Formats: sequence, C-alpha cells, structure tokens
Amino acid sequence: MGKPVVAVVDYEMGNLRSVAQAVLHAADGQWDVVIAHQPEQIQQAERVVLPGQGAMRDCMQHLRDSGMMQAVLEAATSKPLFGVCVGMQMLLDCSEEGNTPSLGLIPGEVRRFQLEGKTQADGSRFKVPQMGWNQVRQVPHGGAVHPVWAGIPDNSYFYFVHSFYARPQSAAHCAGEADYGGVFAAAIARDNIFAAQFHPEKSAEHGLALYRNFLHWNP
Repeated sequence: MGKPVVAVVDYEMGNLRSVAQAVLHAADGQWDVVIAHQPEQIQQAERVVLPGQGAMRDCMQHLRDSGMMQAVLEAATSKPLFGVCVGMQMLLDCSEEGNTPSLGLIPGEVRRFQLEGKTQADGSRFKVPQMGWNQVRQVPHGGAVHPVWAGIPDNSYFYFVHSFYARPQSAAHCAGEADYGGVFAAAIARDNIFAAQFHPEKSAEHGLALYRNFLHWNP
C-alpha cells in the first residue's frame, strides 16, 4: 500500500503552491501531497486542505466552476479538512464581501474590519488589510485547547493578510482569537474541520507545526 494522501484543492484562487510545499515539508515523508484538479482526487484523499486568496465572490465562483465544490462539501462531512485564509471564510454561511453566500459548514458570517479613525497603542492608525504578524490566543473548550494546537505555545505569532474576518455564530466554534482593533476569530473548528485566518505556510516553524498536527489529528 502507498502513503496516505492529503489533497490541496486547486480552484485557481489559492496560494496553493506555497501551501502544498509547506504541507509536504510538514509531512516528513509520511504523506503524499496532491494538488487536486479533479473531484476524484479529493474523494480519494484521506485529508483535504482548502486554501483561498482574493475576493470571496471570485473564490466561490471558481470553486463552483471547477466542479469540485460538491467534493469539498462531501469531504467536510467525513475527512479532516483544513481551511486557510479565504478558505476559512468560505466555510461560514456568508460574507459581507459582495454579499456572497458561502459553504455553510460552520454557522456564522464574514465581516469587514471597520477601523476608520482608530489608532494603535503607538499612535499609528490601523490599516486595512491587516498585513503582518499577530499573536493568536488559543481558546479552550471543556478545559482543553484544540488538538491541532498541540505543542504550539499560546500567544504565538502567525502571519495575517486580510480585510475581512470570521464571526462564528457560536463561541464553541472559535478555536483561536487575535486582536486587531478588537478581538476576532483567528481560527475556527467543528468536528473534523479546523481552519485558520492566518497563513501557516508563511508563519515559520509554528505554522509548519500546525500543518504537522493536522496530519496527525484523528477527530
């Protein structure tokens, strides 16, 4: 038997090459990493990574046009799935960005940062998009943080590039928080789904550790 497969979904909107390279590095030779162009590649994989970059409406349109949306929805019911950046936002019900309906896998919505006139501690104005490193506080539920955080220190720094943020309907689905002019959900999770607003593939060793934990996670 061959190695288990993790599929990185290619619908022409994600920074999938850097994501795939980071997952491959985190796999330590124990997984095959496939850039999935066809629904069958998602169906045959043991785990799925859904990256995303760009405008939400375009991402959803490309996912539908690629013919892979149904395969992603089916995978989300039974396989470990990791959403990244807009790939995380797509998991919720809808987005303010273009009033776009999304996949509806986690109840909630995506909102735009409203930071006009607000200043940071050093007196500088908040800029939108948030672009750069920010700390993430791991949110415990039932006395424990999510298993994908294993071995990663709380309040570690991760790299963000985004103008919109996720607001899950239930606090139980928030797995990590960051603060940028106000606290927002930096990671969300439900059952076999984990997703991050930040870019693990751009977040050095802690980002690789997150991908590595995802590959070992058994929800």
